[in-house]
Amino acid sequence: MEINVAVGPYPVLLIGLAEAYGLEKAEDIMMEGMEAAGKAVEEGRAVAIGEIGRPHFDCPEDIWDSSNRILKRGMEIAKENDVPVIIHCESGTTETNRSLSDIARSAGLDPGLVVKHSSPPFVADGETYGVMPSMPASKTNIKEALSKGTDRFMLETDYIDDPAKPSAIMSVTTVPNKVKWMLASGTADEETVFRICKDIPDSLYRR
Repeated sequence: MEINVAVGPYPVLLIGLAEAYGLEKAEDIMMEGMEAAGKAVEEGRAVAIGEIGRPHFDCPEDIWDSSNRILKRGMEIAKENDVPVIIHCESGTTETNRSLSDIARSAGLDPGLVVKHSSPPFVADGETYGVMPSMPASKTNIKEALSKGTDRFMLETDYIDDPAKPSAIMSVTTVPNKVKWMLASGTADEETVFRICKDIPDSLYRR
């Protein structure tokens, strides 16, 4: 079995650091973390930069702008090392993907190497702007994504994000169980499953 390691300064940390040290110093600390992540990739101890990005909730404009500067540097490092970035950020609209794609292009990084973690089923070309969606593996997400006529996405587990159950997670068995369901129910054929679960991850992580 092969495990792919991603490293990077988690974006929400910026808020606590800014409260403790001021935003300018906090941004410097996050940038140092990004450089350390790049070194880990360069030395072969990781294969991706992530999760990086920006807070997934409303935040002050100065935090937002700082987060985008840190994110761009992470994408520049990914470009330098020819590795993907895994993004943690807001997910409400397709404008998120447009923004991520724009920042990637400004950093010289192919948007196809930008993996949107916990993505909604925004999988059509006009929704992704080239960004690679990675969706929580629910039947609803899978059905909606495939109904758009594309299998350009990945599946993942994550926290369920239910305020009433803050620690509830999707089990690590969720993806294999949903793959079995996809095949047994006729929701997807073997070729589609192979692309989602092997071809796309292999191409991203250079396996």
